[in-house]
Formats: sequence, C-alpha cells, structure tokens
Amino acid sequence: MGLGGVNANVEYQEVSKESLNQILSILKERFTEGSYPNLDERIDRINRLKNLVEDNMDAFHKALEKDFGTRHEQLSLLSDTMPVINNAKHALKNIRKWIKPEKRNPNFPLGLLGSKAYVQSQPYGVVGIIAPWNFPLNLSLAPLVEIFAAGNNAMMKLSEFVPATSELTEVLINKYFKPDEVRVVNGGPKTSQVFSGLAFDHLLFTGSTSVAKKIASEAAANLVPLTLELGGKSPVVISSEAKMKKSVDKIIMGKLFNAGQICIAPDYIFVPENKEQEFVESVRVSVAEMYPTIKNNPDYTSIIHLNHYERLNAYIKDAKEKGAEIIQINPANEDFDQQEHHKIPPTIILNVTDEMDVMQNEIFGPIFPVVKYKNFNETIKYINRNPKALALYYFGENKEEIDDLLNKTTTGQMVINEVMFQFSMHDLPFGGVGPSGSGAYHGKDGYLNFSHKRAILKGQNVLNAGKLVSAPYTEKTKKNIKMLS
Repeated sequence: MGLGGVNANVEYQEVSKESLNQILSILKERFTEGSYPNLDERIDRINRLKNLVEDNMDAFHKALEKDFGTRHEQLSLLSDTMPVINNAKHALKNIRKWIKPEKRNPNFPLGLLGSKAYVQSQPYGVVGIIAPWNFPLNLSLAPLVEIFAAGNNAMMKLSEFVPATSELTEVLINKYFKPDEVRVVNGGPKTSQVFSGLAFDHLLFTGSTSVAKKIASEAAANLVPLTLELGGKSPVVISSEAKMKKSVDKIIMGKLFNAGQICIAPDYIFVPENKEQEFVESVRVSVAEMYPTIKNNPDYTSIIHLNHYERLNAYIKDAKEKGAEIIQINPANEDFDQQEHHKIPPTIILNVTDEMDVMQNEIFGPIFPVVKYKNFNETIKYINRNPKALALYYFGENKEEIDDLLNKTTTGQMVINEVMFQFSMHDLPFGGVGPSGSGAYHGKDGYLNFSHKRAILKGQNVLNAGKLVSAPYTEKTKKNIKMLS
C-alpha cells in the first residue's frame, strides 16, 4: 500500500517490548475470560469511532496538512476522514446481517437423520494494525470499523512520518475508548519491529512488499495470521480505440491524487506506439486544467519528506542517464529548484527500458513511465512477466481486449474506464495477490477477514449414525460406506 522503511531524520521515543506486551495483555484479558463483545457493544464501538472522526474533522485535516507541508483539506476529507465515516455507516447498516450464522448442508447420513451444520463467525481476539503514512486515518481507522464489527479488540502502530496526525489519533482514541478496547502505539522503527513480533491473534500490515517480508518473518514466530495490503506497479492499458483525452483526464486524477503517494495509483502506462504524442499532449492539457500552477498551489500535494523526494528525483535522473526522454509538465513555468515544500511536477518518461530504476520499483509519486506497444498481446505478456500488481486499469471498449485482461492476467483488482474508485466500493473486497498482498477487507469481506469462521455440526440423540459405518464390518457397512460418497 505504500513505501516503508525510509528515514525522515526525525527522532522518536521508542516503546519497549515489555510495555507493548503489557498493553496486549490488557486487550486480551476479556477473551481469556470468555467475554466476547456482543452486538450492542460492537455497534457502540463503531458509533464512537464515527463520532471521533466527525467531532474532530478540522483538527485531523490541519494535522495532515502540517505533516505533508501542502495537502488540501478537501483531499484529506475525500481520502482520510470521510472514508472512515462511510465505512462506519455501511457497517452499522449491515452488521446484523453479517453476524447471522451461515447454514450449510450436512452430508448423508447425518442430514437425513436431522443433524444441522452452519458456520459461526467469531472474533479472533486482538488484531494488530500497522498503518502507513500516505493515508494515515483511512488505513488505520477504516479497517478498525470492520475489526470492531467482527468483535475484536485492536492495537495500532501508527506511522512516525506523520507525527501530528499520529499523536492526535492517540489522544482521541484514549478519549473515546477504554484501554481494554483499543490502544494506539506511537514510536519509531524499533517499535514497529517489536510490534510486528507480538503474539496477536491477527495482524494487518499496510505498506511496501519489502517491509512486508520482514513483518511476516517477525509474525511467523507466533504463527500470527496476516492480512498484507501492499502495492507494486499497477499498469494502465490504453486501447488503440480509446478516447485519449477522456482517458487521460481520469488517469491524471489518479496519478496526481496525493501526488501519486497511493498504492493504487497508476504506475506505468501502456500506449499504442502511434498514439504516444497524442498521450503526451493530452497530459499537458489535463494537468493545466487541474493544476494551472503547482509550486504554491495548495491543491497539489507535497512529497511527504526529503528522502522520498530525493528517491523520486533519482529515478528521473537514472532514466535520463539510460537514454529516456524526460518531459516535465509545468504549466506556469515555475522554478522548482527553490521551494518551501518538496513538490515534483508531473513528469513523463518516454523510451523506458526494464533496466531503469523507475521500471524496477513502485514509484509512489507523480512520474509517468510510458511503455509503447504494437500488438495488444504485448501488454499481457509484459504484465505476466512481472510481479502481480495490486490493480490493473484498462481504458477502451474492446470486449476481446477486456476479456483477455480478465482471463489471462492476475492482479488484486481490475478496473475498466476508471481509476481508484474500486477502493471506495463497500461491496468489493480490497486486497492484493502474491507480492501485492494477501487477504482482503472492506464491508462484509472485511468483517469475514477479521473473523474466525468456526464450523459447527449439531447432531441428534435419536439414532446412532456411527453404527451404520462402524465395526463389525460386514457387507452392509460396506454398502453404507459407499453411500457416503
């Protein structure tokens, strides 16, 4: 879901393993005693979480702006605070349906004799959450809704790279919730490492694939089940028949949302070789329409910190040194060498090769590598040669192309003629596959993801079904055994 493990040159107070285990012990106590949150308590928790965000929306937006340097409050409303509220409303509307046992059909002879089978969802216990910096509320509090709906307690490690937002979240969680319901932990990288090795009942990590490997290694010591929301290089395929300007308008919205610092942002773009210049010119027009200025425009988000800014510029430099053509989209011809914040103008990279750093790593910024293709099948082969991505975007109306992408590629999601809106669909599971993640949440899928699905078989005491297939073995028992298949 984002990049992790970067150093913003900020000092943080680390939290000891002993203190973390004390917090976890308090959160686990009620489950040890067999006291599971009932429906009314779950609803109350979700309502309190919704109220927490609604009551403090302005404070959250100001904290996010402080952490990013430049981040418009409407972007934070759209991407961080409203998703939590909407998640809560959806859960409150549907939780009574979600918790109902799911009936199953028992096999012969038990079904014939009146036995019943069903699946009952129950809480795991305490779910750990390791949240990233790019959407720090959305990716910590929104899944907390479904974690509460499933009846769990939670312990959250928030990102040290958005200290104002993380500190405010901790203060408010302590105000709206009891210490045996949910706790927030703030600290640096050492705290994150210890946190990931705690004996949770389930652990949700949102971040980069490289950090996820370390998280999984730490969690393996306690065999903690994981939900990994990662990222990768999500491709965009523009069909030769697509309406270029309309397609580019949507792609630009997704690529420049939060300055591209989002896991489901379009990463690189397949363009028919005879449409490359049309694509470039469409990008120029779309950017100018959305961002007539960039440097001091509050609508255009800053890169989160210097290290991330330098990493992105290094990608551009590396591509140029290896023969790429760099096209910076700068509608007002502003000078970005001297600036208060870390802003990078939208940058198109043509003539890319696989050896370039920008094609080897998730970009997480406003850079547009363009891959030309002659034949549509080239896009499928390229996608399949590379690690499975979180999202795949297609623009066009060609049914054969759409079917080929649906049936011949594998990604966490596929989106046709839109970008990023899949994340806001409550009835669609959100998650990756392989290196882009495991497990999925949102809506009912989130409720199920954070629930243990317990199999229940209820027999009867009238007839002994076991006698039909148990010793002494005879021709009759042999016949009964065959009837079981």
